[in-house]
Amino acid sequence: MIAAVPRGQVATYGAVARAAGLPGRARMTAYALRVAPEELALPWHRILGSGGRIVFPPGSRHFREQARRLRAEGVAVTRGKVPAAAIADL
Repeated sequence: MIAAVPRGQVATYGAVARAAGLPGRARMTAYALRVAPEELALPWHRILGSGGRIVFPPGSRHFREQARRLRAEGVAVTRGKVPAAAIADL
């Protein structure tokens, strides 16, 4: 499901879990991303917390990298959040 999120759009951890048939298991989505081998090249940066927010601490290396990657794909990021229009419906 993570790989299905199109370039220039994002999905929430919860939406990925629901689309995978695991409603209420948003944390499982986060765990899957954390343990997935890099060789899978999953677009981790397209997965956000509820409301379309980056879940990493503001200013952290991961926060900056995720925001950079999203902006490179044309997704606006303002104070760690993306507009609702960028959130894909899985």
